[in-house]
Amino acid sequence: MDTPPRPDATVGAAARYRTLLEINNAVISNLTQDALFHAIAQALRRVVAFDRTAVFLHDPERDVLRLFVLESSLSTSYFTVGLEMPSGESHVGRVFKTQRSLLRHDLAKERQYPMEDRALEDGVRSYVIVPLVVRSTAIGTLAVASVKPNQYSEADAEFLRDAAGQIALALENMKAYQEIAALKARLEHENVYLQEEIHREHNFVEMVGSSLALLAALRKVDQVAPADTTVLVSGETGTGKELVARAIHDRSTRRGRPLVKVNCSAIAAGLVESELFGHVKGAFTGAIDRRVGRFELADGGTLFLDEVGELPLETQVKLLRVLQEREFEPVGSSRSLRVDVRVIAATNRDLAEAVRAGRFRADLFYRLNVFPIEVPPLRERRTDIPQLATFFVSRFARKFGKRVEAVSKETLDRLMAYPWPGNIRELQNVIERAVVLSSGPSLELGSELLPAGAPLDADGARARPESASPAPPAPASLGLDAALEAVERSHILAALEAAKCTPDKDPSPPANGT
Repeated sequence: MDTPPRPDATVGAAARYRTLLEINNAVISNLTQDALFHAIAQALRRVVAFDRTAVFLHDPERDVLRLFVLESSLSTSYFTVGLEMPSGESHVGRVFKTQRSLLRHDLAKERQYPMEDRALEDGVRSYVIVPLVVRSTAIGTLAVASVKPNQYSEADAEFLRDAAGQIALALENMKAYQEIAALKARLEHENVYLQEEIHREHNFVEMVGSSLALLAALRKVDQVAPADTTVLVSGETGTGKELVARAIHDRSTRRGRPLVKVNCSAIAAGLVESELFGHVKGAFTGAIDRRVGRFELADGGTLFLDEVGELPLETQVKLLRVLQEREFEPVGSSRSLRVDVRVIAATNRDLAEAVRAGRFRADLFYRLNVFPIEVPPLRERRTDIPQLATFFVSRFARKFGKRVEAVSKETLDRLMAYPWPGNIRELQNVIERAVVLSSGPSLELGSELLPAGAPLDADGARARPESASPAPPAPASLGLDAALEAVERSHILAALEAAKCTPDKDPSPPANGT
């Protein structure tokens, strides 16, 4: 404090100094709203008597002054925390705009604003309102009121202005503390989530294959990635829908922010809303602390809703609101949070059929199905099986410290003939088990790992490899170099077929090299 209280103040200078010191100590030792203002009110009461005291803070977005904290012994029907007053036509707004104190000696004789009529109805007869100013900028007001007329003097108003300077700094510090705490909590949640992602074993780290079906899906990924559009990825279980979502995120402008995954089928029905939108402390039994939901965690990034078809109908309504309005309310809170999130949803169900059956909302389906991508099953991209098998063999051989360098012809034939109802995930698991059991440099699949031939289809015929791009012939021992050559050849054939110029014979160079 630079300016001491005036000698003609209604209370002694020593009492004023002591009160301001107590307020300063309260500012230092209390960082939470309730504890801070209670300590300040107790200190003020020793110097200035009041029946009601309140702090209004300015909301710049709505240009209103909102009642922030309150201590009162008066009964009222309107003067409660959250009350909003216009920054223009109100006694509180006048003090905020002019940054000058307002003193009323007797409301029964001097009133100008409608809210003063309501204050008189509550029994208030006199009050003082002073601005809360930080670095020449008003952030709100401090008010004290009494049921007695002529309770306050100019000296009281001057003392409150001195106290308001410290209170304003305290409120700014508290706001900064809360923002830092919120950012720290968010970073902690992001760190935990990202650590889980790092340690979680994904099916594989990249899209492997060169079949026409896969290339068509990847072309769609390249088209939609930079557009920030909602995407619905559909496909059978184990086809790599999450990898498609990651590819879209990694090629988008949001790649600097996290891709947050939610497995909608793995969350208990009663906890889905808390998982997606978070909850406040005390929202329900067991909510001992605030929880940051996945939407808030993904703010600025991408949210991947896996198996979105499993969401309960009541949660689908709230999800639709978030997609349309970009805001939501955490469970137990009346305050809306705005987020900037791109949503990628995935499902192994026929959502159109689910809509017809009433299990999925039609409006949500249309909102998610802005850009659909169908991930082909493995039986429709059989030419990718040699590449995938080589990839998995190399990966698991390194993981388990084994020297498995080739895939036998019989094993490759069996892999090509099998229909793979579990798709790439099933292929990965079969290869992993085979590498674990392997005792030599060539991978062999026993009958206990995979059936000898493909099961019969509905017409009683064996499932055949896709005819559009025939599989390259496999040598008796498919080493890594041979596998690479086969992959290159398969890719060239697929490109030629796409260009409608399939060669009549194997495109090998003439013997003379010309």
